[in-house]
Amino acid sequence: MSMTRRTVLQVAAAGALLTGCADGRPSAAGASPDPAASKAPPEHPPAASASARPALPPLPPGLPAQIEHGPRDRPQVALTFHGRGETAIATALLTEAEKAGARLTVLAVGEWLDEYPQLARRILDGGHELGNHTQTHGNICAMGAAAATAEITGCADRLRKLTGSPGRWFRPSQARLATPLVERLARQAGYEHVLAYDVDSLDFTEPGTGAVRAKVAKDVGPGSVVSLHFGYAGTIAALPGILDDLKRRGLRAVTTTELLT
Repeated sequence: MSMTRRTVLQVAAAGALLTGCADGRPSAAGASPDPAASKAPPEHPPAASASARPALPPLPPGLPAQIEHGPRDRPQVALTFHGRGETAIATALLTEAEKAGARLTVLAVGEWLDEYPQLARRILDGGHELGNHTQTHGNICAMGAAAATAEITGCADRLRKLTGSPGRWFRPSQARLATPLVERLARQAGYEHVLAYDVDSLDFTEPGTGAVRAKVAKDVGPGSVVSLHFGYAGTIAALPGILDDLKRRGLRAVTTTELLT
């Protein structure tokens, strides 16, 4: 990676709160000189109308209820990101992926979308995929049915309001795999499959850029679904190297839907 690209990433990361799952702070809104601005604003508009985006292709039959990886005979991987953290970090990471022609899957926390609704549009407009990672990122597998349902449907409602769709994928918060209860509740909410993963980058432990890159390189292979996070400077700094490693091995980073279809 060039020094220019590295510097841009470091500057973006330095300007954000590097607390991973900690809540970010919204930008202050300026006052409008238009008297009409005192009226209640409309709801956040959808990222795009249903007609503006092609329908997702159907998934093949026979997929497991909880998907940990895709086919092992195709040179593709899915880089999936837990969506929470400062907007500067998220935007820098998306931009870096797009420079390399990579497409990501972002599992967003509903509270994060409440704070940064513009990121739903930014993710989809970049050709990435957007899904559900619960409303508050609590320990969903330890919740009762009512609380867990509220976590799933709360985020689904935000996604639907912002994009016109609840997204195809649900990922449980604070767990790699869903319990049978959470799996059933997700299905009732319209999510045919739970999206797990087979490669954990452990970036949320902040082991350093080199360690994140090395962990992914060691464990990734054709069909892998890799777990990464927005909100960590080390993850942004590691992404160009991760993408370079994939390219050297003839692997492409695609959305999870593309991985499976």
